[in-house]
Amino acid sequence: MKQTSIIEISKSAIINNIGFIKETLGENVRVSSVVKANAYGHGVENFVPIAESCGIDHFSVFSAMEAFRVKQVLKQPTTDVMIMGHIGADEIEWVIQNGVEFFVFNFCRLQLAVKVAEELGIKAKIHIEIETGLNRTGFEREELKQVISLLKTYSANLTIKGLCTHYAGAESIANHVRVQRQISKFNKTYKWFVKNGITPEIRHTACSAAAFTYENTRMDMVRIGIMQYGFWSTDETRIHYFHKHKGQLDRLERVMSWKSTVMSVKTVKTGEFISYGTTFLAQEDKKIAIVPVGYSHGFSRTLSNQGRVLVRGRRCAVIGLINMNMLIVDVTGIDSVKYGDEVVMIGRQGKLSISVHSFSQLSDQLNYELLTRLPSDTKRKIVK
Repeated sequence: MKQTSIIEISKSAIINNIGFIKETLGENVRVSSVVKANAYGHGVENFVPIAESCGIDHFSVFSAMEAFRVKQVLKQPTTDVMIMGHIGADEIEWVIQNGVEFFVFNFCRLQLAVKVAEELGIKAKIHIEIETGLNRTGFEREELKQVISLLKTYSANLTIKGLCTHYAGAESIANHVRVQRQISKFNKTYKWFVKNGITPEIRHTACSAAAFTYENTRMDMVRIGIMQYGFWSTDETRIHYFHKHKGQLDRLERVMSWKSTVMSVKTVKTGEFISYGTTFLAQEDKKIAIVPVGYSHGFSRTLSNQGRVLVRGRRCAVIGLINMNMLIVDVTGIDSVKYGDEVVMIGRQGKLSISVHSFSQLSDQLNYELLTRLPSDTKRKIVK
C-alpha cells in the first residue's frame, strides 16, 4: 500500500554538506553528527549510513532509544554514539554494555553510572556537562568539588570522555555577551578540572551556530545538527559567515523534499464556501485539487488560506482550512490538472521551489520545529 506522501532524501546533498562542514572546520576538529529527533525529521536509518560513509565517526542523540536505532545501522565498529539527554534507569545497563557514551549532569546519574558499571565490570563512558549559563542541565559551580571527588574515588568504573556545555542561543547576536561569558566560564572550569587531577579526553561545546560564528568554541569536537541537512541555524548565522567569507557562494544544499499527489479535482461555483466553516468564499468559479495531506501529516493548520504548493510547475495557493488528512489547492487556470499529478510541499518542481524556510515562516515555526514534526511513519526514500 502506498502512503499519501513521501519524503525524499538527497544523498548527494548530504555528501556535499558534510564535505563543506568538515572542510570549514578543519581536520583537527572532530564532527559529531547530531541525529536526534529522527535525524531532524530526515530519518535515522536513511541519514546515518550516508553520513558514516562520509567519514563521520561520532553521532549524538537525545535518548537511549535513539542511540539504539543508530547502533542498529552503523557499519563501523569504531564509530561512537553519545546520548546528550534522557536515559531511563532501566536503560543504563544497555548503554554501558554497548559502549555508548553519555552526558552526566547530576549526581543521580553519576552515582547510577558508577553502580551499574561496577556490577557489569565495564567502565562507563561519560561526558561531564557543566552549567555555564543556559540554565537547563549541567552541574552547578558549587557542585564541582563533589564531582571531582566522586570521579577520583570511582576512577576504576569511569572513563571521562569529555567536558561539555551548551550555549544559550549562539545563533543570535542578541546573545553575544551571554555566550562570551559562557565560553570564558567553560574554559576556566576546564583548567580547574585539570588542576585538580581530572583531564577529560576532549572538550566540546559548539552546535552548528557556535561552530560557524565563534571559532574559539570548536575546541576538540563540535556537535553539528541543522547544517548537515542544508540549513543555516538562522539568517544571522548565514550573514555572519558570508561577511567573513566574501565572494563565496552558499554551498549548503537542502537534503529533503516532500511530495504528494492530486487525489481529486472538481469545480466550485461562485458564492460557495470551500472547506470547513466560512474562511474562504469563492468569488469566481474555482477549480480545486484535493491533496491527501493535512495537519496530521505535518502540514500545519496555520497554513490555511496562506500556504503554497507546486502543481504542474506553478505555485498554487492552499485555500480553506487545512483538514486532518487533506488540503485544498486553487488550480484555477491551470490546464489538465488531473488525479495523480505530483504536488510538491517542500522542494523543487520545474523552475520553482518551496523551501523549508518559506514554509516555516508562513506557519510561524522554526525550521527545526517543522522538520522534526514530520511523522516518522511517512516513508523516507533516498534519491541521488
